Amino acid sequence: MQCAVIGAGAWGTALADLLGRSGHDVRLWAFEPDVVDSINSRRENVRFLKGHSLAPRVTAHGNLAQALSGAELVTFATPSQMLRGIARSSGHSVGKGVPIVVASKGIESGTLALMSDVAAQEIPHAEVVALSGPSFATEVAGCQPTAVVIAARNEATALSAQRVFSSPYFRTYTHDDVIGVELGGALKNVMAVATGIAEGLGLGFNARAALITRGLAEMTRLGVALGADPATFAGLAGLGDLVLTCTGSLSRNRAVGVELGKGRSLEDVLKDRETIAEGVVTAQSARELAARHGVEMPIVDTVNRVLFDGQPARGAIAALMSRELRSEVDG
Repeated sequence: MQCAVIGAGAWGTALADLLGRSGHDVRLWAFEPDVVDSINSRRENVRFLKGHSLAPRVTAHGNLAQALSGAELVTFATPSQMLRGIARSSGHSVGKGVPIVVASKGIESGTLALMSDVAAQEIPHAEVVALSGPSFATEVAGCQPTAVVIAARNEATALSAQRVFSSPYFRTYTHDDVIGVELGGALKNVMAVATGIAEGLGLGFNARAALITRGLAEMTRLGVALGADPATFAGLAGLGDLVLTCTGSLSRNRAVGVELGKGRSLEDVLKDRETIAEGVVTAQSARELAARHGVEMPIVDTVNRVLFDGQPARGAIAALMSRELRSEVDG
């Protein structure tokens, strides 16, 4: 199959390599000319996925229309806040009915739209699929066993994408709860910032377990308000991705939280990083989405206060712990 992957960060590059190793011809679009050059000349994305040799069937392109030409399946792996503009520019080059797999995770600022909705709005003639789950790019590129979820409202589309992405080391499960799968992938990044803050403060494993568990409750609460199946959050795109991102040493969002917990400012932390920590932007969108639907999300609120309102991390965690006592189960 002729495949296009749009976005050559670590995740997009890993997915392109996965498809190439499965025998598909893959055109990988990169915004950065040096990324195009390093992939084509050295078979390596030196900038974003250093140390991983890419499959011969992967070629990099700086021209979006060229990358999309003749594609039978298109995967978007751009930063969440850039997806709409890139999808809009892609629309005329994507064939009618071609499956679009959205691997970006986040909630769009302003519109509060999920990533699959953004893609569907900008390329309405395509079939949209969401891909999410516990998956560090460097481990996928290293052919480490990984399991993810592919969600679509159209079962045939989900099954088709499942077959394309499945490999001996990359197991895909289908799902029809697109909202739940996408929200799990977006909100876990905010919870990872929270657990990182606790770690940076020197708090222990008890605090981490509490934040992960209560974070899952918040994710589920918002998901149900938006029409998701609560059971989705107990699966790979919910609990699985949440645990990985909150505990894994490769998590960018957790790492940002750790530095904030140590007392560094957000501006200072982000200026050292070329890659995007999606949880920072998603924290604001999640708070707005929760307010719109009347959903209480105290951990999300706490992260926002530390990130944007200047509240010291230690005081924010103390305030979270001293909230009014309540039942664990929502009434």
